[in-house]
Amino acid sequence: MIKKEDIFITKHAQEKMHTEGISFAQVAEALERGSKSQQTEGILTRYSYFSVAYRIENEKYIVKTVFLNR
Repeated sequence: MIKKEDIFITKHAQEKMHTEGISFAQVAEALERGSKSQQTEGILTRYSYFSVAYRIENEKYIVKTVFLNR
């Protein structure tokens, strides 16, 4: 299980979460349970109706952005 303190959400991702109505708990669940694919600069996980782009740095999840799957 991913701990809250192991997730860092960038300012851009925080703004997108607010705009799209996606909570921290939903992002954490997506990181744990979403379908993952390797990207050039990290990982993209698709979960439910949204996606999370992140990278892992020093055992921390750095969330770069979130967006709705359209």
